[in-house]
Amino acid sequence: MFSLRPMNAYLRRLSGRGAPDLFAAAQETWEVAPGSGRYVPPALFLPGQIERIRTTEFAPLDIVAKAFRGDYDTFEDATVGARLRNVDLVDGVLYADGAQRHLRAKSSRPLAYRVPTEIMSGAMYESWVGNRWFGNWLSDDIMAYLLAETAGTVVTSRTRRTGHVPRYEELLGMDPLRRDRVHFDELILFEDLPHNAGKSRRCAEVRRRLLAGRRCQPTAGVFLLRGDSGDARVMTNERQIADELARTYGFHVLDPATATVDEIVELCGHAQVVAGVEGSHLVHGLVVMPPRATLLVFQPPDRTVAALKTITDRQEQRYAFIVGEGTSDAFSVDWIEVRRTLDLIAKAGEPRLQEVAAVGS
Repeated sequence: MFSLRPMNAYLRRLSGRGAPDLFAAAQETWEVAPGSGRYVPPALFLPGQIERIRTTEFAPLDIVAKAFRGDYDTFEDATVGARLRNVDLVDGVLYADGAQRHLRAKSSRPLAYRVPTEIMSGAMYESWVGNRWFGNWLSDDIMAYLLAETAGTVVTSRTRRTGHVPRYEELLGMDPLRRDRVHFDELILFEDLPHNAGKSRRCAEVRRRLLAGRRCQPTAGVFLLRGDSGDARVMTNERQIADELARTYGFHVLDPATATVDEIVELCGHAQVVAGVEGSHLVHGLVVMPPRATLLVFQPPDRTVAALKTITDRQEQRYAFIVGEGTSDAFSVDWIEVRRTLDLIAKAGEPRLQEVAAVGS
């Protein structure tokens, strides 16, 4: 038996209507966690940093600047669950009657598909951005997993596990069924974008699971190297800054590309500062560093992002940043500005963040 659901979606796009998201086809929705107000604190940064920004990513400049300046109250919407029936998962796309949701790029673009023969009910937690960027999987998809694991058999379309994913799943007790083609008699999904108090509690639970049984030693800071991985954000003096932080403040320097999850967790679990070039690799530190710890982010002026600040805000961590000189293909930051920013962090409440020479004098 074949389904023409892809063709129906295609015809909707041609007509200008587009296929609605799956939540529009839900038979039932309910509040999983209530909305809640929260205070958005200012980031820690030196004068003139925002004025250096030329281009932003994922949000307009005024929104990014507002997030950095902070000092306002906001309201986060509720987390919502939805129950759907008669849903097909085929090649990374969920199809329901008159609606669809893409979880990742399709390997082909047929206008019809053979209806899956495997039939089940379950819950899913993954997202397009989580499948596209590792940092979103680590910062958001695994938080939704904690909801899905209480709602039935957990299913993911991620049939391949690569990089650090297998060890994170092991530490977090994640054991989803991996399916690329399946028919759901009933499927439960979650709208979990809001950073409400319920999501903050799940973030704390993820940190507890990752640190369980470990004796992490408090450390002044960890520098997570980015190198030339991922989307272009090449800091030409990255290694020099990292080495200077190690010499002057006692930072540990770690390359997530070669380090194990256990090494990362044990170093970042009680770090007072996690530093590095803006990118998904910094989320390794974010998910385990303690409340009141600081994320220090180095950014190019033509690709400045505030996405990680929304995570530090929800987890009661601090966010500091420096906008460098150059472009995302080749930018640098000034060591004097790094030291002055660390002074701001120390004044904000990190007395252990001192120069190594001063400690030994």
